[in-house]
Amino acid sequence: MTTSDIQFPEANELTKHLFSALKRHPKRIVFTEGEDERVIRASAQLVKMKIIVPILLGDKNRIRALAVQLGVSLKSVNVMDPNLASDLNLFCKRLERVERYRGRVVADARGMMARPHNFAAMMLQYGQADGMVSGNKANPASIYRSLIHFIKKDPNAPKLFSVVAMVAPHLKSFGSEGMLFLTDCGVNPVPTVEDLAGFAVETGKLAEHFMGQTPRVAMLSHSTHGSMPTDSSKRVAAAAILARDKASKQRLNMTIDGEIQADVALDLLAAEVKVKDKRGEKSADVLVFPNLDSAHISFKLLEHVAGAQVYGHLLCGLTRPAAQVPKTVSVESLIGTAALVGVEAIKFREIYPEGELA
Repeated sequence: MTTSDIQFPEANELTKHLFSALKRHPKRIVFTEGEDERVIRASAQLVKMKIIVPILLGDKNRIRALAVQLGVSLKSVNVMDPNLASDLNLFCKRLERVERYRGRVVADARGMMARPHNFAAMMLQYGQADGMVSGNKANPASIYRSLIHFIKKDPNAPKLFSVVAMVAPHLKSFGSEGMLFLTDCGVNPVPTVEDLAGFAVETGKLAEHFMGQTPRVAMLSHSTHGSMPTDSSKRVAAAAILARDKASKQRLNMTIDGEIQADVALDLLAAEVKVKDKRGEKSADVLVFPNLDSAHISFKLLEHVAGAQVYGHLLCGLTRPAAQVPKTVSVESLIGTAALVGVEAIKFREIYPEGELA
């Protein structure tokens, strides 16, 4: 079966916006595990759509042989082996210089930089790619380490965290536009009050960028406005107060509600019963979870039981856009995730037109 034989799903409310933006501003996205049938198929489709210039890392001969076997054209797809790349020596020198500044010595700079995640992160930091998609064959921890080590931190975010974008037009009460942004679904087991507040504000800004409208942010708990006061619910309530303060100081026009239960956040009828001041006049677009367990379990259930389409995880808190996808990722999800990363790269270029940060 060739790529032309595959029926790709039609664009949904989220991806329509992403694809339209990228047709005007195509971006270079590096895939760290290029020796994967799904990555090759997704790359060919992204080129066909004229929205992404894919860069595939891996053994060139293996990738090209697999493409031939699949009947997929690699035209306009850049295939690169980090071990043989012309920039490897340059990246090694940059690594050694950074490590000297940190007071450390690199024992094997070449071996370290030839690892796909490290090489891709260095490409990203120094402007040789606009975004990175990783994880289809790798463990999340190795991706996080590479990004934290090589990519500058976003001064506005508390730390690295992940956001999953989900689309489910067939489900009732699934955000105001049939899509939701969930955080933190992959990195921090028990976020602090400061973390939760930062995640809420930064994810709200992210959702506005992707949706093109002001989102409603819900900070979730088992309690709604003090209905079940526990240490956990009080922590979320404190985070909501801090998040609203942060949003106000940044002059952001976003509604942040919390602590509230999931049905109050999403179901307008439940909100009318439980919230007397009718704050729930609009379904939430952003869901901030109190811990990693609740976030991860929720998005997996929405995907595998309710049939919601998943894109991401987008890895936020860095000055360059990147995503970590699951090992079970589909071709369609790879395409959408690459588009998310690409549109984030458009925002980066608008904020930093010269590319490099001071």
